[in-house]
Amino acid sequence: MLERLNQAMEHIERRLGGSIDVGELARVAATSEYHLRRMFSALAGMPLSEYIRRRRLTVAGAEVLAGERTLLDIAVRYGYGSGEAFARAFRAVHGVGPGEARRTGAALSSQPRVAFRLIVDGSSSMRYRVVRKREFSIVGAKSRVPLVHSGPNQAIIDFVRGIGGRGRELLEKLSDQEPHGILSVCDDLDPSRAEGTDLDFYLGVVTSVSAPEGMATLPVPGGTWAVFTTSGQAPQAMQALWRTVFTEWFPSNPYRSRPGPEILRTRTSADGGEADAELWLPVEREAD
Repeated sequence: MLERLNQAMEHIERRLGGSIDVGELARVAATSEYHLRRMFSALAGMPLSEYIRRRRLTVAGAEVLAGERTLLDIAVRYGYGSGEAFARAFRAVHGVGPGEARRTGAALSSQPRVAFRLIVDGSSSMRYRVVRKREFSIVGAKSRVPLVHSGPNQAIIDFVRGIGGRGRELLEKLSDQEPHGILSVCDDLDPSRAEGTDLDFYLGVVTSVSAPEGMATLPVPGGTWAVFTTSGQAPQAMQALWRTVFTEWFPSNPYRSRPGPEILRTRTSADGGEADAELWLPVEREAD
């Protein structure tokens, strides 16, 4: 898997001066576009689209300083339809416009090339199981919230507080199949998975009962799920589990992620500082 990802990175380098099709990158990596985006984001710590943009502007920055081409020629070469669009993107990465950078020889930022390597560090084995479920429904309260990679998500905290004890009791009674109990469900995430992009968050349950008035229903197609467990400080242990799944489990197992909601079942300690968690991720086997 890592070898294929590195081939995709080489593919990007050869096409920085032209169009880069993520579907073609996925074919080079021998996986789906959806899984490639998620794997890259988890492994590299940034969205794939952001990496491509930064690599292009790194190489473009060198050409700006070299002074051999006009700024408009460089803009067009790296996919910008106008000098103004190129200048905005250039300034966002380098902190200075291309014209000023050329006149003053300003210091520019550089995005290094990404290369993936396997590091054997003696990590403990992960506990997981694979479950095949028929189609089911998640019923619960729903809100649109920003994605937060690390630390508390205040929008989710405020939303859950607003549901109150009676709302949670009603949901608990509706739960009638695995995963049991009240769940935190994330769906319709932006493909980039960039910090601050919006997603649908449900506080809900898996149930065969119709949604009560005022609650939303999320139909979930049948498929295969990988189920992981962890314990530790909340929410850090849960966020660390998600990253470990993508940096260690997926590269070592014949599965890839598929579109679908991410489901987290947690049981917190009395003071709320510790939690046991079960993470359900939709997966499919990689083609042989």
